[in-house]
Amino acid sequence: MLETSARLLRLLSLLQAHREWSGADLAERLGVTPRTVRRDVDRLRELGYPVNASPGTGGGYQLGAGAELPPLLLDDDEAVAVAVGLRTAAGQGIEGIGETSVRALAKLEQVLPSRLRRRVGALNAFTVPMLRSGPEPSAVDPAVLTELAHLCRDAERLRFEYRTHEGAVTRRTVEPHRLVCTERRWYLVAWDLDRDDWRTFRVDRITPKPPHGPRFTPREPPADDLAAYVSQGVSTRAYASHAVIRLLVPLAEAAERISPSAGVLEPEGENSCVLRTGAASLDVMVIHVMLMGFEFEVLEPVELTDTIRIARDRLSRALERAPRTRDGAGRTPGTRSGSGAAR
Repeated sequence: MLETSARLLRLLSLLQAHREWSGADLAERLGVTPRTVRRDVDRLRELGYPVNASPGTGGGYQLGAGAELPPLLLDDDEAVAVAVGLRTAAGQGIEGIGETSVRALAKLEQVLPSRLRRRVGALNAFTVPMLRSGPEPSAVDPAVLTELAHLCRDAERLRFEYRTHEGAVTRRTVEPHRLVCTERRWYLVAWDLDRDDWRTFRVDRITPKPPHGPRFTPREPPADDLAAYVSQGVSTRAYASHAVIRLLVPLAEAAERISPSAGVLEPEGENSCVLRTGAASLDVMVIHVMLMGFEFEVLEPVELTDTIRIARDRLSRALERAPRTRDGAGRTPGTRSGSGAAR
């Protein structure tokens, strides 16, 4: 009896983890015959779990939606991963997710075995998150995220008000395609019916205005890699000046400092990579590239090289006009470093 109960729990866990299983696959995973799988499925149904079965060679078993949430069955590694993920979900861009995560974690930790609670506790106590600096992003309403996701899934037109960076509000009607998230922002990629083109919208600036619809036939997406497409849009296409820069550092090193919203990085060689980025002007571009802190080479446009040369000459003249009363160590001759150097 104990062996049968353990097998039923394992079967339920498999059904939760996969959209659909064939009888042969389940039998192989459980180490039993397909006939035993059928009997175990019948037992799960008697216990109230809605297990759907489709006949034929391409058929299989699928856990249906029931009136109540079935028990969540996790192995040790899965339980630790879920607990740590909930603990570290500090509301990055989604309003109220921090409080919701704490409530879910409290429920999970109540049922964790003591050995797993110790593992989760050690990971949380001795892990320090390193987040990117900068202004806090505007929080996204999770209900809006859910609404947009459903419209993407159901291929249904979305009507909404959109607030621009300058604060102007416009009415838009789009065919939503995908949600793309970065470390700090959520974006909606959609076909804008009024502009007759693909557009990227920040979700925190979207206010849905139902009723939505009608349904539409999904179009070919603007790119195979939508993450790179959005990154290029928010870091390059949105600006008046564009540039292609060769950074003389490995791609991994550059990626540690340059976020997807600051530019698109492309691999080139073992010790270099290519950055595509944008700025309000070429003067701002010079500052933008210099602050990255890497040796670089301008690939395009040629006008950026001229702008860098002008900035170099201006800095040289500033150095020539600077007081010459300091030595190479940056101290006035005759003074000593330290708290009591100047008297």
